[in-house]
Amino acid sequence: MKQGETTMAKHYDKEFKQNALQYRKDNPQLSVAAVCRNLGITPATYYNWKRSAEENDNEVVHRGSGNYASEAEKENARLRRELKNTQDALEILKEAMGILAKDEQK
Repeated sequence: MKQGETTMAKHYDKEFKQNALQYRKDNPQLSVAAVCRNLGITPATYYNWKRSAEENDNEVVHRGSGNYASEAEKENARLRRELKNTQDALEILKEAMGILAKDEQK
């Protein structure tokens, strides 16, 4: 990477993460660094996935876009969207009423 360049975070799906951990188990002769080089990930990323799996019955926790940790979080997000849409509609109606009121005064 050239000086001054930044990289965007890569996002991996759950299957890739599980396969990466399995690849290391299937190839114990390879160091973690070698496994990570082969997969194009950093050792820190590998160890984060490994820790996540160890804490969750060997299942990597994966929360992608639109995935929520609980049904309550999902419902809260839906309600926040609904509230925002309602507030936007109210603002549009207020502006329209203001425009109509000005037209009537002329």
